[in-house]
Amino acid sequence: MPRIELSSGPIDYQDTGGEGPVLVFGHGLPMNETQWRKVVPLLDGYRCVLPTLPLGGHRQPMRPDADLSQRGVARLLGEFIERLGLGQVTLVLNDWGGGQFLVLEGQGRHIARLVLVACEAFDNFPPGPAKAMARVCRVPGGVWLLTRFMRVPAFRHSRGGYGGMSLRGVPDEIMDDWFAPATRSRAIRKDFAKFATGAPGRKTLLAWSERLREFDRPVLVVWAAEDRLMPREHGPRLAELYPQGRLIEIADSSTLIPEDQPERLAHALTGFLIQTGAEPVGHVS
Repeated sequence: MPRIELSSGPIDYQDTGGEGPVLVFGHGLPMNETQWRKVVPLLDGYRCVLPTLPLGGHRQPMRPDADLSQRGVARLLGEFIERLGLGQVTLVLNDWGGGQFLVLEGQGRHIARLVLVACEAFDNFPPGPAKAMARVCRVPGGVWLLTRFMRVPAFRHSRGGYGGMSLRGVPDEIMDDWFAPATRSRAIRKDFAKFATGAPGRKTLLAWSERLREFDRPVLVVWAAEDRLMPREHGPRLAELYPQGRLIEIADSSTLIPEDQPERLAHALTGFLIQTGAEPVGHVS
């Protein structure tokens, strides 16, 4: 897997290559690029770039002074886009919503359009049940304890936790991969804790959200009808917040729409891209 050294540390990434419009995919905590493994093969004619961000599932630790706050990771994502010379990209987020804040930074000029798929928004950082996990991460040894609990099937598949993020269920081998880095590395556990406890207060989050109205490029909001983490009303509220926002709701899915409904998500994403001028290579109108 390719790797690039950025100001905060090394970032691994997957890149399908090609001459098509560039799509950059974010992921959740503590996930990695495999969150999109069912969707990327359905996006022929696009160049898909999937960085593994330092949200706890990353394979190499960040520097001790790395800013792993919500906006710190958003800036790191912007640096990644700049350093790879990706030009104007479509940023696609699911679960983690902090990537939206990239448009408030100078690097936001590289974002041609946004696709927000059942993600954190407004003051929902971290969402619902994840707030308890954030409290655990504040305790010394808390992340270590969490990685041990994640080995227990009843805890791992609990509907109040990761088991509630997908109606279909995330395969154990995928979840093993997500939690492996924090299980084996104390430094990555420190990164995990730093990010998990790095969300600001409600007042700050809502102030940042109001500033997102300044983003005047196309935005697709894709929301899940059976989501336990992201409030259903946040979908239409987000679509209304952005001047060029539009909403699609997908039934029979929880937060991880790429897991539950990859075909429907790919169809919605491709339609949006074509409608907003990002046609795939080889597309015939």
